[in-house]
Amino acid sequence: MLRDFPDVLTVQQLAHILGIGINSAYRLIKERKIGCIRVGKKILIPKLCVADYLNSARYTVSQDDNSRRLSERRRT
Repeated sequence: MLRDFPDVLTVQQLAHILGIGINSAYRLIKERKIGCIRVGKKILIPKLCVADYLNSARYTVSQDDNSRRLSERRRT
């Protein structure tokens, strides 16, 4: 997925990769959920930080969320 992108990304590229708006991408950076490097006013995001963020997402779903989803699937 990230192979088509350079090793250092812009905020616009981050938003595109995650399928979110530019403001949401800036919010992730501001909340330090995705690591970045600031060079002057420019924000650069190492691709490794995006990969880490995406990998960490699979561990944030609680057991209650999983059981709720399973019960909803069974009803349909």
